[in-house]
Amino acid sequence: MIAIKDVHKSFDGHVVLDSINAEMHDGKCNMIIGQSGSGKTVLMKSIIGLHTIDSGRIEYDGRNLPEMKEQEVRLLRREVGMLFQGAALFDSQSVLENVMFPLEMWSAMSRKEMEDRAKFCLSRVNIQDTAWGLMPAEISGGMQKRVAIARAIALNPHYLFCDEPNSGLDPNTSLVIDQLIHEITQEYNICTVINSHDMNSIMEIGDNIIFLKQGRMCWNGNKDNIFHADNDDLNNFVFASNLFKKVKAAHEQQP
Repeated sequence: MIAIKDVHKSFDGHVVLDSINAEMHDGKCNMIIGQSGSGKTVLMKSIIGLHTIDSGRIEYDGRNLPEMKEQEVRLLRREVGMLFQGAALFDSQSVLENVMFPLEMWSAMSRKEMEDRAKFCLSRVNIQDTAWGLMPAEISGGMQKRVAIARAIALNPHYLFCDEPNSGLDPNTSLVIDQLIHEITQEYNICTVINSHDMNSIMEIGDNIIFLKQGRMCWNGNKDNIFHADNDDLNNFVFASNLFKKVKAAHEQQP
């Protein structure tokens, strides 16, 4: 579990995160949502350690990140997987080599062990062996995201961070990626943190949802009780489109 306790962050006197308190649970897709400028990207980067917070605590199963020494942070990095917005695969490396990269950086495995682990992860995300030797430019955007997921879980992480995982994907492929992330999260009991503005993802896999507005957490719930939330800011954000207004109305009419 990741616990965020009274976290504050400012840039040049401008408050971006204001007294954030939240918990990210194991085995769940923990989603950070909000409009552009709400602070969700800064919050994720602060949790990862890319931003230094002004005050507060960010605890990884009781270990406070801001107080960790450099060696402790390096050890924590081995427990963390990252799925970047654009997949961020290395153009000069094959699919298999991309997945092996974190193993080469952080593990003491032999070459054979790394290859076996990378092949297992690729198989888990349904990438067939005929694609293992291909370069990223030779596969589709959806396959690139699946390869990126395989790379993110190569070290068997306890914490997985996903930055807009469906960015640039068509609706059907987005659904496949959502379900894959959710399955892996539950299967390996990972604490998965997802930064997203995709309403379909929120409704599909939002096990724990944190809604930010102007740097403050305004609502916390899940994909089920979001339909009954008594929060105007949340409702104006989530159900802004006519389609989702109809979805909400239909859900409220159910017995």
